[in-house]
Amino acid sequence: MIFRSVFRRFETWIDPFARKGDLKPPDTALKFLWFYVSQAKLPFLLMLIIGGLVALLEAALFYFVGRLVDVLDTADKAAGWHGLLAGHALELAAMLFVVSIGRFLVTAAAALVEEQTIVPGFYNLVRWQAYAHVARQSLSFFQNDFAGRIVTKVWQAGQATGDFMTSLLQVAWFILIYAVTTIALIAQLDWRLAGIVVVWIACFAVLARLFVPRIRRYAKATAEASSMLNGRLVDSYSNAQTLKLYGRAEDNDAYIRQGFARFLGAILPFTRSLTGVRASLAFLSGIMMSAIGVFSIDLWLSGAITTGAVAFTMALVLRLNMLFGRMMAQLNGLMRNFGTIQNSMDLISRPIGLVDPPDAHQLAVQGAGIRFEAIAFHYGRESGVIDDLSLTIAPGERVGIVGRSGAGKSTLVNLLLRFYDLEGGRILIDGQDIAEVTQESLRASVGMVTQDSALLHRSIRDNIRFGRPGADDEALAAAARRAEAWSFIETVEDQNGRLGLDAHVGERGVKLSGGQRQRIAIARVMLKDAPILVLDEATSALDSEVEAVIQENLGTLMEGKTVIAIAHRLSTIAELDRLIVMDEGRIVETGTHDELVATGGLYADLWRRQSGGFIAGDIAAE
Repeated sequence: MIFRSVFRRFETWIDPFARKGDLKPPDTALKFLWFYVSQAKLPFLLMLIIGGLVALLEAALFYFVGRLVDVLDTADKAAGWHGLLAGHALELAAMLFVVSIGRFLVTAAAALVEEQTIVPGFYNLVRWQAYAHVARQSLSFFQNDFAGRIVTKVWQAGQATGDFMTSLLQVAWFILIYAVTTIALIAQLDWRLAGIVVVWIACFAVLARLFVPRIRRYAKATAEASSMLNGRLVDSYSNAQTLKLYGRAEDNDAYIRQGFARFLGAILPFTRSLTGVRASLAFLSGIMMSAIGVFSIDLWLSGAITTGAVAFTMALVLRLNMLFGRMMAQLNGLMRNFGTIQNSMDLISRPIGLVDPPDAHQLAVQGAGIRFEAIAFHYGRESGVIDDLSLTIAPGERVGIVGRSGAGKSTLVNLLLRFYDLEGGRILIDGQDIAEVTQESLRASVGMVTQDSALLHRSIRDNIRFGRPGADDEALAAAARRAEAWSFIETVEDQNGRLGLDAHVGERGVKLSGGQRQRIAIARVMLKDAPILVLDEATSALDSEVEAVIQENLGTLMEGKTVIAIAHRLSTIAELDRLIVMDEGRIVETGTHDELVATGGLYADLWRRQSGGFIAGDIAAE
């Protein structure tokens, strides 16, 4: 119980989830490090102190060996233990206590701080805060990068930051304390011996000064190439079905191999530098150890130092050489971690691309009237997509939007949801500018079903309950029945034997058919019951029989809501109150189905092209 209590105290010292508010770290490496380290100052300070004590104890062990040699050299063997203790009992007891008890306590304390506090607490503090900040980036942020690459950088940020600080305090700090202690102890014997050690350390510093900047630069390039390659691998595995469907294994192998080639091109200069610095250090250490050894023997021959002092000096120097070698080996990890930190920082420290204004308020929806006022959006280009579009949708009105592929239909919906900021004009809901309300409250007021409704790799219950987290299973089942999903949900079993609502659906819902995924997505929106309903090809993945049944339920769902529906099967939206026809980002026609067919314009042309409920490829959904 005592040990468990001690473990728990150290394990809960750092709360990874404590910090709230702005989680954006600075965009320079040292400030990036301090942003996180400053949240765990006391544990790192204790690690610094304990690391110094460990180094002192290491040096003390070699001092003890030298003293023990001298004590035994002068002791009377015939007097046995009694004679030995009579002259040196206190000194020998102090040595015994330091070696058996003191070293144990310091080592145990070091292990507790590192393994029970830093590893679980600090590492995950960095990961959690990096995740939380990145997760709030705009939709375009994720669309412009590999998901695997983003995940790699977020995860490695915690690992690299923690490893860097641990290595810095455990290795670099340890060696610094040990080197200073070595100089002080050897200086007591002869200042010239200490001078050789000082020259040795100075030459080591010069080597580090020459190699470290180059290694750091190569380490950053290696980390970037590594995250790129990881992104390609994840992209290939997550699209395994497409690759197999088109039989493009060799082409994909070439694409992945190109990524490996880029990675090798980045890592080889890095490893060459490491080889160079290690070889240079070995040469320097050989020269310095030889010089200290020759000079120590010369001092012993002249009677200036004892045999124990020679043993003590050489033991300290050999240990110092081993530590320098360890540091250069650790330099690989230090610089690799620092490069990874810089690489992760470039992504994690980016400002949120789409933020709520400081005085943003909650959207208050009453009638759910929508007004687009002279909106413009070009995806950052000079023109194109949508320009000077105005549209008013009355509260409770059901509007269908149709047009050729690329007309701007889905973009219009994305702007309504504020996945992107307008480049001109404004969008109002019940007279409230959506740019002035919180994104959470805006999207909470809109229920949306898209053509490709990807699910989370969680249980069916969790996926449907995203619509309304507090809903009970009874309400959830009712929504599933209205979406014609309950009959198949009852029969689903995953690879771990979980059944029905507890069954997991696989990454993006791959273990279900397209129609099953769509029905779960529709059930989720039905459970959400938001005042604004957006249907973007909501029933396109369903067979005709199931679609007909769901259409009836969607009709019930639409009651009392403002509805925007996009469909390429015009028969599915022909009965809506009004149809909006878009072409090249503009509204070119508006009216009911009968009115538009009678007009003989673009809608009438699209209607005539339909055969069996679908439109030719040039008007496929966006």
